[in-house]
Amino acid sequence: MDNLMDPIARLMGLRYKSHPWHGIDIGANSPDIVTCFIEMVPTDTVKYEVDKVSGYLRIDRPQKYSNVVPALYGFLPRTYSGDRVASLSREKTGRESIVGDGDPIDICVLTEKVISHGNILVASRPIGGFRMLDGNEADDKLIAVLHNDAVYAQYQDISELPEVVVNRLKHYFLTYKDLPGNVADVEITHVYGADEAKELISRSLES
Repeated sequence: MDNLMDPIARLMGLRYKSHPWHGIDIGANSPDIVTCFIEMVPTDTVKYEVDKVSGYLRIDRPQKYSNVVPALYGFLPRTYSGDRVASLSREKTGRESIVGDGDPIDICVLTEKVISHGNILVASRPIGGFRMLDGNEADDKLIAVLHNDAVYAQYQDISELPEVVVNRLKHYFLTYKDLPGNVADVEITHVYGADEAKELISRSLES
């Protein structure tokens, strides 16, 4: 039974904060429309990340440069980058050493609205993603649009986005893990569309 439908679990939720990774439902219409937990917004000047134990946001690391995330950024609740996710990367890249990174699936949500802070839930529609590798770990970055957004709702697939938007997202992900004196070993091997993004979501929910 889904513990969100369990009366006792629901009563507990009234008293205690649900863990954003484990205690929030991704949504009944997944993978077409998914609930995302947003950790960061474009006005943030440091990188926040959910603490896996407590579920609270913490400062993850200082940024080397002044680049900021160009969209809402967070993850999909109840997803897991395990072997089923890694097997998709192995299949598409031909690299047999790839493993899952053990984290929830990351997602960027495009919107024309100015949202001033993270630690919120939003409904979004996946339109594609970046197959990103951090060393030998699968670290996919899904791209989505805010559900019913006035501007971005028109886009059904990442191939329809303006090139400058895709390039800005790529640049952020290829540099955001850089630290002073240490350049991260990351690469984006493919840009994929909505169908593959949904397949990855389905795999991540079954891991």
